[in-house]
Amino acid sequence: MFQNLPDSFLQMNTIFISIMIEALPFVLIGVFIAGFIQMFISEAFIAKIIPKNRFLAVIVGSVIGVLFPSCECGIVPIVRNLIAKGVPLHAGIAFMLTAPIINPVVLFSTYVAFGSTWEVPLLRVLGSLVVAMVVGNAIAYFYKGEGLKEKFLLYETAGERREKAEAPAVMAIAGMGGAVASGTAHTMPMETAHQHHHDHSHDDAKMPMKDRIWHTLQHAVDEFFSVGKFLVFGALLAAVMQTYIKTSTLVSIGHGPVLSILLMMVLAFVLSLCSEADAFIGASFRSVFSTQSIVAFLVFGPMLDIKNLMMMLATFKAKFVAFIVIGVTVTVFVYALFI
Repeated sequence: MFQNLPDSFLQMNTIFISIMIEALPFVLIGVFIAGFIQMFISEAFIAKIIPKNRFLAVIVGSVIGVLFPSCECGIVPIVRNLIAKGVPLHAGIAFMLTAPIINPVVLFSTYVAFGSTWEVPLLRVLGSLVVAMVVGNAIAYFYKGEGLKEKFLLYETAGERREKAEAPAVMAIAGMGGAVASGTAHTMPMETAHQHHHDHSHDDAKMPMKDRIWHTLQHAVDEFFSVGKFLVFGALLAAVMQTYIKTSTLVSIGHGPVLSILLMMVLAFVLSLCSEADAFIGASFRSVFSTQSIVAFLVFGPMLDIKNLMMMLATFKAKFVAFIVIGVTVTVFVYALFI
């Protein structure tokens, strides 16, 4: 059946499958972390750990990623839930930019890929922190308006949606009961609705552990299907570009420090590698490109690639995504040019 298909199509299919296999485990980790945040992390807890000062909030958002072994494939749903829970937009984006780079798994893989030396891993970490600080503070002081799309501003779990669907029936029953008891026909529905709303803010804290775990799983499934379609589209687009835009063609035009840095940033975007694996690909270019260019590849890729961009466009407003893309691109280029 497949003998009549062109070799390029089979190659594209292989690349697509490899990207999906590489990305799916980290997407699953990401959606389960997002589900955990939704059910177990309260707004009050977030308010305690995030400083009110915008500059300090960006610093905290930039460095806290060291505790999360997350790839860029799964970071968007995590950040979406953090912002919906009350994390400031500038702190959430700073976390999104650094977490796929500064966590111990990626740091160790980069160290191994570059011959057990610390120069490139440290330049990579420093670059991610510089970009996060610049972009995070630009958002904090210059970006106006919401970043998340409206449908995510008040994110609801499956249990909350079910409660909302059941609320009219509960109120109707309460109203019927109130009509039987004299003098209460008009007050009980309003009181019932008020009591339901008041108690709802504490539902997650009062919920038994097994129910919270169950709702975490439900939320993770919702997140997976929400994010998954954009991962598939991004992986397919990356596979098409890798198949029909030859790396050798790009390499041939990458002469000089400026063009070589830009070229490696384009390669990072097109190849759409997971941050746990991209260091080994970057190390393979050492004989062709400078350390500056390779560091640009390693910093830019986990922040912006095709599949990640698709997921960001599904979560954030297009204007805000454009703000992030421009900020990251300019800052990574300048950083790589002067190291």
